[in-house]
Amino acid sequence: MTDAPPGGNIPAIRTIAMPADANPSGDIFGGWLLSYMDLAGGQTATRRAKGRCATVAIDAMEFHRPVFVGDEVSCYAEIVRIGRSSIAVKVDTFATRFRSGETVKVTEGLFTYVAIDENRKPRPVPAE
Repeated sequence: MTDAPPGGNIPAIRTIAMPADANPSGDIFGGWLLSYMDLAGGQTATRRAKGRCATVAIDAMEFHRPVFVGDEVSCYAEIVRIGRSSIAVKVDTFATRFRSGETVKVTEGLFTYVAIDENRKPRPVPAE
């Protein structure tokens, strides 16, 4: 595990962890973080599929460190596999600590999306 965000990459999504996103101990809920990771992966898959995609699986998910109120959270997404109608996206999430400015890797996951048509049926992922 590296604590350095992917070099030269722009995050797919970036947000600030707020008090409403935390449990009584001040740690951010894992589900909140997961939802942002899904948004980042879904946006990446949608761009590649040139249209609507649906999340069909979270194939792997690992929480390395907690996220705290005030942290800037950045999700980096990278396509790792394209099937006939599916796209697998690895999402690495980093938090820049509010007080210290230190950046640490907090989660990583592998999400699978399926390209869908206007009737919500699977469709082929177009060639690049």
